[in-house]
Amino acid sequence: MMSDIAKDRMAPSPKKGGSMSSVSSHDFRQKELRGRIKDCESTVSYMDEPGQRDVASRLTAQMENTYQLGPSKHFPVVTVNHILRDVLTNYLQEEQYEPELCRQLTKTISEVIKAQVKDLMMPRYKLIVIVHIGQQNGQSILVGSRCLWNPKSDNFSSYVFRNSSLFALANVYAVYFE
Repeated sequence: MMSDIAKDRMAPSPKKGGSMSSVSSHDFRQKELRGRIKDCESTVSYMDEPGQRDVASRLTAQMENTYQLGPSKHFPVVTVNHILRDVLTNYLQEEQYEPELCRQLTKTISEVIKAQVKDLMMPRYKLIVIVHIGQQNGQSILVGSRCLWNPKSDNFSSYVFRNSSLFALANVYAVYFE
């Protein structure tokens, strides 16, 4: 009589993918009797035709580099300066300083500026628009800002408007999004 191990070796190998038991029934019974492993069986996976993997690895996909090193169209500072001047002049030419009115005007003016600058269709730029309005009373004001940016692609535009009652400062920051 042949042992179970010999029978396993003599059996024809399967031709399709699947899995085979790595522990023969004889070995399993012996280990179960020793108390080491109970109801445990490991499997080994195999592949029918290993040549298919070689063909798939040789196929090449053509890749296109879509990374851009900078903007194709730079921020138009002069054009944005004209937008700032026009909007501030149109909204504030005849206005007198009133705190509540100026508070609403800063929001409105910044939204109008942002919409007009977006209409210039500069791709991949993030826009930040800040408008300050204050009372003209012989005092001075100093506004500073700090940013971390790339001077090759990022830029800003600024305009100051004054009339007899108030002053307004509008800044537009354009930061290129990579």
